[in-house]
Parts: sequence; structure tokens; C-alpha cells
Amino acid sequence: MSASTPPVIEVQDLRIVIDDVSVVDGVSLTVAPGECVAIVGESGAGKSLTARALLGLAPTRASVTARTMRIDGTDARGLDERGWRRLRGARAALVAQDALVALDPLQRIESEVAEPLRLHSRGGSALRERVLGLLRRVWMPQPERRMRQYPHELSGGLRQRALIASALAAGPAALIADEPTTALDATVQARILDLLREIADAGTAVLFISHDFAAVRLLADRVLVMRDGTVVEQGPVAEVLEAPQHPYTRQLIAATLHEPRQAHDAGGESVVSVEGASVSFAGVDAVVDATFSVSEGSTLGIVGESGSGKTTLARMLLGVQEPDAGSIRWSGAHRVQFVHQNPLGAFDPRWSIGRSLQEALAAGGVPRTERRERVAGLLEEVDLDPSLARRRPSELSGGQRQRAAIARALAADPDVLVLDEPVSALDPSVRERVLRLLLRLQRERRLTMVFVSHDLDVVGAVADGVLVMQGGRIVEQGTAVDVFADPQHPFTRELLAASGVRRP
Repeated sequence: MSASTPPVIEVQDLRIVIDDVSVVDGVSLTVAPGECVAIVGESGAGKSLTARALLGLAPTRASVTARTMRIDGTDARGLDERGWRRLRGARAALVAQDALVALDPLQRIESEVAEPLRLHSRGGSALRERVLGLLRRVWMPQPERRMRQYPHELSGGLRQRALIASALAAGPAALIADEPTTALDATVQARILDLLREIADAGTAVLFISHDFAAVRLLADRVLVMRDGTVVEQGPVAEVLEAPQHPYTRQLIAATLHEPRQAHDAGGESVVSVEGASVSFAGVDAVVDATFSVSEGSTLGIVGESGSGKTTLARMLLGVQEPDAGSIRWSGAHRVQFVHQNPLGAFDPRWSIGRSLQEALAAGGVPRTERRERVAGLLEEVDLDPSLARRRPSELSGGQRQRAAIARALAADPDVLVLDEPVSALDPSVRERVLRLLLRLQRERRLTMVFVSHDLDVVGAVADGVLVMQGGRIVEQGTAVDVFADPQHPFTRELLAASGVRRP
């Protein structure tokens, strides 16, 4: 930014207090035209509250003060709701994390993208062409077709593009993107990040909120690291990521960059062998001719984008889905348990964690008189305080719920765990703790694990072997080290490039 170019976003000493608790304390930042500034940190750090305060979207009970808060030349400190409405969309716009929630399910994409144009009197007779132009700008494939569809008819990546198009409709000088790539596949995430970088390069000031340092590395010019409402470190991305000064920054970076795991000698026979397994739904192939085996005591990672067939393959291993062709053979009697991606949805919300664990123990044949003690033991085994047994799932943090879900799976004393995206929604350090927990449990219980994920860095941290799936087919398989070091298939190379995984 030259001395003569004022920043689009200028904030000094931003403070947010909720119920007499300071949740953002003394945050200062600037974002120039054509610049992308990232704010990173874990849940509760205050990064999203900071971003939403810049749009007048802080919680109603929040007190927001600042020495300076200018958005595209407007002093936003004294704005009433009417003033914020004039500013939002026209001068600064928000791209939220969950496009399916942010987009109106009853409106077609055309109407959703056109709404900011109507609100700010920028529609005119060529409104439809303006919408088409916006969809083309965000590289929406088949825009004429997509604009007639509803949000639920689009994939996650396409919904996010539609949301960005809507945010850009009124030509804002600032774009605030709050976790816009969370839960997206690696290649889809890379495309969205490329799009945001293009938007910044075209002159828009972009404020990017994330807990993913790999995404920040690909997109941002400068980064602020937040913890407990304050900025603990900031600077150019290259400096902060290559030579972090604060221990918390070093911890976050370490949790997002793993060396691929060296395959260990599990010393066991094959637990399950899959030969030519295929399944289709309504004539559409979901899994085609899958052939592989999993050795006792090892971890197999299954990676691929949404719709690649990895979850269907896991369901076949669980016996929930029968193959149309081929075979799945288990060597002897094995207890197989499942750990779900969303533990909040997997637990009965009316029951305490203790009751859910007792039910699992009962199903495993544990006598009633022993269940309470076993519940306490299971919680301790997954590093949870036994007192949490009295809480309901909604009263636990995301990391606590996931560990409780693992405890419930362990209640049946399984030989094999099948885990479907078990850490995809967790912050880096929480995710790291869960991954370490799984590796410890594997050693102590001699578990065999099948780990399904779209995150190659996570798979590299825990898996001995890797299957890469695309369009229902296994396009590459081998040890994690070999696949990551010397990928043979173009799709594997694309996944690795998009994810920023370190190669050995």
C-alpha cells in the first residue's frame, strides 16, 4: 500500500465485551486495496467476532468500541442499523462458512445473487446478464443452468462460489471471508482460495478468517494470530509461518504440518481382504472394482473428494452396505466399530454421555453392576474427566464430543475401528490431541483402523497405507510415505498440491 492510498479497512483498539467479559481486547488491523490479510486462531480466539463487528453483526448483547473503525472511508463507530445496512453489501460484504445455511433454501441462485443488486439499486434492465457475469467471474461451471437451481442442488464448492458471487454483486471495496473453505475437499478448497486471491488482485481488500495455516499460506499477504481475544503475533505470511516467534503460533503451525508416517511392521495377518467390490445406486457407480487388504494392527487411510466413494467403501467394510459384486472377507470373528464424523448428531441429545456409554456397554454384554465403573474407565482412557459423564452432548466442546464418541466405540472392545472424517471440524491443536489419542489407543489395544478423510495431512499423520479414490475407483494405493513422496496418478498429485502436504 502506498502512502497515498488509504486502507479500505482500518481498525485501532477494537474491544468487544459480552456479559461483562472481554472477548476481543485491543485488536488493530488494516487491509489495503488489493491486499489479503488473514486472521487465524482456534475457536473462541475472537477472530469471527472481530470480523463480524466490522459489518455491524456482533451479538446484540455485545458492547463494541474502537478508537478507529473505518470501512471504505466511512466511520462505522456510530452507525445505527440503517447505516450498517447501507454499508453492508455496498462497501463491505461477508462470505460465511456454511453456504448451505447462508443461502436462502427457497430462492434460486439467480435470485440470491441478484438480491444485493436490488437492495442497492444496481439492478436495472440487464439484471439477468449482471448475475450471469458474476457467476462467470467466480468460475461457476454452466452458469445458465446453475442460476436456475436451488442451493441444495449444488455441491459444497459450487454453493460457496454462489455465495461469493452474491457478496461481490454490489461491488464492495472489502470482502470478509469467515472460514469459507472449512470442510471443503482439498482441490475444491484450492479453487476457492485461488478465486479469493484473484478477487484481491483485482483490487478488493480481503479479510480472511481461518484456523488453517495451509490455506493462509496459499492466499494471504499478511497474517494476525489471535488467542483469547488478543493478537499474539502478526506480520508477513512468509515471516510468521517460516519463523514464528510466539509459542502458540508454533503450536498451531506444528498441528497443521505432519511428516507422512513411516509404515510400521504391524506383524499381523490380513484382517480383511476386499476383492473387486463394486456397488451402484440408481444405476450410478459408487464404488468400482475395489481391491485391497488391511493388516492387523495397521491403519489404512482412504482419501478422496466428496462423492469419490470413500464413505460407501467404509460402509461396506462395516457391513451396512452389501457389494453388488466382488467380495469382502474377514479373517475370523472381528468386532468392528464406527466413529462418526458428527458426534453431536450421532449421540442421543436427550441422554447424558454416561447413559450413552452404558448402553454401548450393555450391547457388549457387560453386566449392569460393572457399567458405571467401566464408563469412568472409558472416559479416562480417552483423556476425559469421568465427571463429564453427567453432561449431555451439547454441553461438551467439539473435541470432547469426539473423544466421547471414540470411548463409546471402545465400549464394545473392538478389534477394528472405522473412522469417517473424525477430525474434519476440529481446530488444529484439538485435532492433534485426538490424532495422538488414536495412535496411543492403537498401540495399547492393538487396534486395526480404517481412517476416511479428505485431509491428506491428517491421513499422513496416522496411516501406514493409503488408498486414493476418484469417481468410485481406487486410482492409487501404497504406503503413505511412498504415495506422498512419489505420487503416480495425476489426481493424487493434484490432491497433494492442493493440500500443501509435506513430502518426505
